[in-house]
Amino acid sequence: MLASMQTQFEKHFETKPDVAAFAPGRINLIGEHTDYNGGYVFPAAIELGTYGLARKREDRTIRFYSLNFEEKGIISFSLDDLDYNADHSWANYPKGMVKFLIEAGYKIDSGFDVIVEGNIPNGASLSSSASIEMLTGWLMKQLFNLDVERLELIQLGRKVENKFIGVNSGIMDQFIVGMGQKDQAILLDTHTLEYHYVPTEFGDYTISIMNTNKRRELAESKYNERLEECQKALALLQQELDIEALGHLDVETFEKYAHLIEDETIRRRARHAVTENARVKEAYDALAQSDFERFGELLNQSHASLKDDYEVTGKELDTLAESAQNVDGVLGARMTGAGFAGCAIALVHQSKVKDLEDEVSRIYTDKIGYAPSFYHVNIGDGVKTIEL
Repeated sequence: MLASMQTQFEKHFETKPDVAAFAPGRINLIGEHTDYNGGYVFPAAIELGTYGLARKREDRTIRFYSLNFEEKGIISFSLDDLDYNADHSWANYPKGMVKFLIEAGYKIDSGFDVIVEGNIPNGASLSSSASIEMLTGWLMKQLFNLDVERLELIQLGRKVENKFIGVNSGIMDQFIVGMGQKDQAILLDTHTLEYHYVPTEFGDYTISIMNTNKRRELAESKYNERLEECQKALALLQQELDIEALGHLDVETFEKYAHLIEDETIRRRARHAVTENARVKEAYDALAQSDFERFGELLNQSHASLKDDYEVTGKELDTLAESAQNVDGVLGARMTGAGFAGCAIALVHQSKVKDLEDEVSRIYTDKIGYAPSFYHVNIGDGVKTIEL
């Protein structure tokens, strides 16, 4: 891929790139919609991701080109005009990263040219936006010799989502893209940012990613609505409980005080946040003890909660997860990511992978009208420099 990207860089920008980097996508094993509720998540970086090549310019022009969106052409703007612009499409993500790096005091004193290409399926909820944000930060670090730590890039990436794009997401996606390690998942406390690496050793089982192939634009989804509902629940619970986030409650305490939330919908949203947080911690223990059957049961429980209490699944994701759960050799399956479309994951015996694909494809195509896609990817490193 890099060789063809270099050729394209020279074709479009009539010069050679100086630096190259790669930022992965991610899956979240369990712990959905817990990150903005101050709870735990359990993500892993994957070897699918976004590659980028860059070179400094001598003027103040910034040019971005994506081999995934060639119809958009070169998107060009000035270093002196880094405001959000809907016409700049996908380039608003890297633009926001540059803007916030400069506002944080880092010296980016000239324009530059960047070409990117990703092999994350677009709209698959494998975190392509965090991938491009962290990629951009790492390219800037290299190009301008910025003394910026990974954690600050992670926090700036989240700021891009929240303040520039307008999605009130948590820090999980940027964190795992920035801090991922090969063959390791991360148990992350999103409130304190304390984290532990956990080997992703599933014995005779493997994680299969199942893509609905239905596009989901996160900013247009009900993501922000769910955040607001959880904030309402938290405010009601805080009438009698000294807590900063729903993620600070155990299930027993929540059930004792749930009567404070009279609205049934708001109560169900909070119940998911609390019970999902408990499932993450139990899943961490199960994986550490190689109890894959229990881990699979928790995946199934997670999906049911996301479907019934949080209502972020939809027909496509339910069909994938629930048909997978009934395949012999599958220990568990659930949607992963924000929901509303995107992907599900299944923990499946290595000898039953084809059975999973055949059976789920048959049911999904019959019910939805088009086929899903499947990916079997390795757990990889976080954002990193690549030698040209």
